[in-house]
This record gives sequence, C-alpha cells and structure tokens, in this order.
Amino acid sequence: MSNAVIRKTLVSLAVAGSVTLAHADVVIGVAGPHTGAYAAFGAQLWNGASAAAKAINDAGGIDGEMIKLVKADDACEPKQAVSVANRLVDSDEAVAVVGHFCSSSSIPASNIYEEAGVLQVTPASTNPGYTDRGLPNVFRVCGRDDQQGDVAASYIVDTLGAKNVAVIHDKGTYGKGLADAMKSTLNAYGVKEVLYEGLTRGEKDFNALVTKIRSVDADVVYFGGLHSEAGPFVRQLREQGSKAVFISGDGIVSEEFVSVAGSPKYVDGVLMTFGADPTSYAAGKEVVNQFRADGIEPEGYVMYSYAAMQVVAEALKQADLDPIKAADWLHGHKVETVMGTKSFDEKGDLLVSDYVMYEWDDKGKYSMLDM
Repeated sequence: MSNAVIRKTLVSLAVAGSVTLAHADVVIGVAGPHTGAYAAFGAQLWNGASAAAKAINDAGGIDGEMIKLVKADDACEPKQAVSVANRLVDSDEAVAVVGHFCSSSSIPASNIYEEAGVLQVTPASTNPGYTDRGLPNVFRVCGRDDQQGDVAASYIVDTLGAKNVAVIHDKGTYGKGLADAMKSTLNAYGVKEVLYEGLTRGEKDFNALVTKIRSVDADVVYFGGLHSEAGPFVRQLREQGSKAVFISGDGIVSEEFVSVAGSPKYVDGVLMTFGADPTSYAAGKEVVNQFRADGIEPEGYVMYSYAAMQVVAEALKQADLDPIKAADWLHGHKVETVMGTKSFDEKGDLLVSDYVMYEWDDKGKYSMLDM
C-alpha cells in the first residue's frame, strides 16, 4: 500500500472519529514554475498565495492553526510535477495545493493528490482535461480554454473580419489545447485557417515559420503558448515586415513578454484573452493597494492565486481541516474572495467565467478593450 493511500485512509478514519491527526501547521503547497523559463508565473502564484496566507494567519489562521506554505517547483515539466506532488504528499504532508500553473503539470499531479485525498485549487490551469476527468478534489478559480478560445474566435471574425488566419501552437497541453479550441470555434464560423503548425517550446528562431506565414498572406496570427516563445515569435514577425494581428491567450499575461520580445515596440497592438481585470474588484481593492505599496504589481495571476488560497482556507475551515470533506463542501457552497464570489460546478469549474480581450501598447502595458 502506498504512502498516499495510507494517508488517505487515515484522513478518512479521522473523519469517522477513529483517529486523531495532530499537525502543528496546516501545510499548503504552492506549486508552479519557480525556476526556469516560466518562473515569472511561479512568482505570480507565490506572491498571491503568500500574501493571502499571511492575511489569514494574522486573522487567527484556520481554526487557530497557522498556514505553512511550501514552495514546490515543477518548472512546467510534467515529470517534475509528479515528483513534487509526491514530495508534497509524502514528505511535506500537505493537505492542499494552490497550483499548478501549467495544465501539463496540473493534470498528472492531480492524480497524485486525488489518491492522497489532497485538495487542489489551481489559479491558472485552463485546459478542459483538468476538470473533465471528474476527479472530486480538483477546482480552478480561472476559466477554461474552450471559453477563452470562443472569445478569441468571435473577436477575430466579428470585430477584425479576418479571412486568412494562421494558427500556431507550442505542442504543449495548454498551448495546443487553446489553439485547437479557438480553431474549432473559428471553423464553426465558417473560417478555415490558412496555416496550422506547431513550434517547439524553448525554440528561439522562428524565421522559417514567419516566412511561411507571410507566404499565405495571414492577416491574423493566433498563437497558443507562453510568453517565452510568443515574445521572440512576434518580434521576428515584425522584423520580417508582417503586419498580421498577433493574438494569444493568458499565457502571455506577464511583463516578461515584453522583455523576451526585446522592446515594447514589438508587442504594441498584440491582443490576448484573459479574465476581466482581476485588480478591479471592490473586494480586492485594499489587497491591490497593499501589493503596490510593497512594490509588487499584482499582474496576471497574482490575484487569482490570492483567491485560490482564500478558497482553500475557507473550505478547510468549514470541513474541520479535512481536505476530503473540504472538497465535498466546495461543490455546494460559495466563497467570498478578492475577486468576488466564487462557486463551482460538479466538475470543479467556475459557474461563471469572464474572459475578455486585452491589448498591449507601445509602453509595454496591457489593458482591457471595450467590447
């Protein structure tokens, strides 16, 4: 019998009153890419989760128990995600996890957490497969790729009136899944892509691909992937003279996108889908102001991670710190967060998603578009 199964059994016995499990702290993992090419997103998750944990601890913790955060670095690599998930379960004895960031990490790691009876709430993993498998312990406080893909496709057809759309993805669980979701809706509108190709994560020379895009006279380039590839890709498009509108998803919602592109001038006019401004909620105003006073801009998924920690803490509080009961509780209850009220369906998806379009400007900043 594995350690995870033993631990899940003990938790179940504790619920029945047969065993008392004593912990000095409530251990919660914050899992994501804390090193490597996507570390900017790991920093977003850590900044949000750690600020929320501090606020909860300052207010007395969860039923008097203090939250202890454990940073778990998966580098957005599936095998490493499984390894850190096992460590969180077996060595750290985490009862819950905020994370992971990449869908390719969240999905395999969720199997470990489900077996161990650990609650998992991701701030950022958007691939439908994360929740569609019906695991009882998984939730997300963000939307799904089929939802943001629909928003992008509608904008391409209805607002831009584009006819020649090149669809490019990074072959990853998130990137390809997002590109395919957008393409499906685009095709349903009667628009057939003029090019559909994958590039390799970590690659930096896209000039051959750019030449192919120019040869099909693309007026829109849709990219499913992360900022580390999107930056040099859009720069090389512009350097070769392409004026195609560049559109991507929430994988570029970091100012690192500007850095890897090389200059704000290359990202000027880039469009992306992302949830309605997470810093604009009245419930989070004081938290946003505190972040900024501390010199931290709550960009991207910072507030999502804060909200995820609030969801985890409230569920554990309502379930007497038992993660299995906490997951059951979340399926039928609302939680007040810095991003408003969150409630979940039977799969762990939000009942309400709010994807909109954003545009980057020549100063390297992004803002919501009126739609």
